[in-house]
Amino acid sequence: MRTQLEPYMPFFRKYWWRYLIGALALMTTDGLQLVQPRLIGIMADGLENRTMDMHGITRYGLIIVALAIGVAIFRYLWRIYIEGTARRLEYFVRDMLFRHLQTLPASFFNQHTTGDLMAYATNDVLAVRNAFGQGILMLVDATFMTTTSIILMATTVDWRLTVIGLLPMPLVAVMARYFGRVIHARFRKVQDAFSYMSGRAEENIAGIRVVKSFVQEEPQKEIFRAANRDYATKFRHMVRVQALFWPLIQFTAGISTVIAVAYGGYLVVHGQISIGGFVTFNGYLSMLVWPMMAFGWVTNLIQRGLASLNRINEILWTKPEIADAPDAVAAPSLRGEIEFRHLTFRYAPDLPPALEDVSLTIHPGETLAVLGRTGAGKSTLVNLIPRLYNPPRGQLFIDGIDVNHLRLADLRHQVAFVPQDSFLFSTTIARNIGFTPGEWSLGDVQKAAEIARVHDDIAEFPHQYDTAVGERGVTVSGGQRQRIGIARAVLKNAPILILDDCLSAVDTQTEAEILANLRDVMKNRTSIVVSHRVSAAMLADKVIFLDRGRIVQQGPPQELIAQPGPFRDLWEAQKLEEEIALAE
Repeated sequence: MRTQLEPYMPFFRKYWWRYLIGALALMTTDGLQLVQPRLIGIMADGLENRTMDMHGITRYGLIIVALAIGVAIFRYLWRIYIEGTARRLEYFVRDMLFRHLQTLPASFFNQHTTGDLMAYATNDVLAVRNAFGQGILMLVDATFMTTTSIILMATTVDWRLTVIGLLPMPLVAVMARYFGRVIHARFRKVQDAFSYMSGRAEENIAGIRVVKSFVQEEPQKEIFRAANRDYATKFRHMVRVQALFWPLIQFTAGISTVIAVAYGGYLVVHGQISIGGFVTFNGYLSMLVWPMMAFGWVTNLIQRGLASLNRINEILWTKPEIADAPDAVAAPSLRGEIEFRHLTFRYAPDLPPALEDVSLTIHPGETLAVLGRTGAGKSTLVNLIPRLYNPPRGQLFIDGIDVNHLRLADLRHQVAFVPQDSFLFSTTIARNIGFTPGEWSLGDVQKAAEIARVHDDIAEFPHQYDTAVGERGVTVSGGQRQRIGIARAVLKNAPILILDDCLSAVDTQTEAEILANLRDVMKNRTSIVVSHRVSAAMLADKVIFLDRGRIVQQGPPQELIAQPGPFRDLWEAQKLEEEIALAE
């Protein structure tokens, strides 16, 4: 248990006193409730012996009302301090989970769907909250009520009746132990099935345009139906166990009641206990029915919570592959010299190299164009610079420092990166462009948009820069989305600028205009432009052509056109395409 709770100990060390106050308020509530059966028993004996007059009845009635008021006050307190603290725990766990997700590498998200991770942050966190809210509440309540009721029954009524009446109670512990293990295992399967179902739903909603364009609505409905059916089946399997558990607990409580009534009645008839004592005992016994059932609820809630805790811990115990080294070097200001020294990189040890023996130097202020066929390793090359993946040590340097030794925040702060698929958040265009850290005026945002050749498009929108782009930027075109991403990178004004094939959705003329606008920006930055078009390479100081992870050609673009090789072949093919397009 200690190992499971280790990530959450900062919370419990900070808020243990809230649980303590809540537990004390809960026990006070139970204590006040336990007084009532004794008072009713005294009144019953008084009425039977004709020693209780109206004054006595009124006095005891007022005491019971006062007890009820006290119960209401302390019940309010334990709800605030136990249930309220559980809500704080929910916030703490979800916040900790989200912050940890921000530290995990791209490879982690390649293996986990968004829907799956959302299930961790919703269903699993809810189960943990219930375990440490209602679970702790019922555990304290059931333990205190059971212990105190048994003591009072034995000391104020008759110990023999207490022992005989509680003979079935050990069955509760046996059942709780057995059913607890079963519920734990089955709830884990339920949560896994929910994660899978959530993943399928999120994936299909995000890709609805693809689904519709390929007329795959019915197959996707069937895939989701199967996932939904699997979740429902696993949930029913768990519910069957719970459905059997509760009746068994109630049956055990019923046996105790039957035994108590039968033997208690015998003792009353033979004058060994009074009617008031019998009434008191049955009052306490009726109070024990709830704790016996509560033990079942506690078992259910805690086992669910532990199952979800294990799932969340699997994420929390996933160590970030990309983190600051113990000897990380602070680099608040980089010149932008990038050097690859015989770099070979694999995404996994059992996979072939994505890059092999790459040696390259990019000087500060220089522009490099990276060309190559699909899958040649272009994106891999640029992803290593901001350490989206960890390059091998001693093979990639910036300003002469191994990137693995640079402080990660400093490194990424000085790299403006535009990926192939520019991601836009569900907010306004202005906020998407101004997403980069800093305080930016609307004029700064507009200037960056003008350089990226997207200002005119934005000006045509009804709300211009206040236009909301929708989830993932679905309300703008692919070309506009890419250009907004470029504007975001321009605004960052970092010493290293990387454009990873981010102009693929614009036409050749627009691409040329954007690159011409970027020429002044690139003068003072180390720039890397990944593209499939030779036109983008013509503005670069140096070009490399990748094939199967290796540099097969390297040099100024004009020199590469003059010599046989894949660069000239691509230049001739694209030139021919342009001539044909003009002729048509």
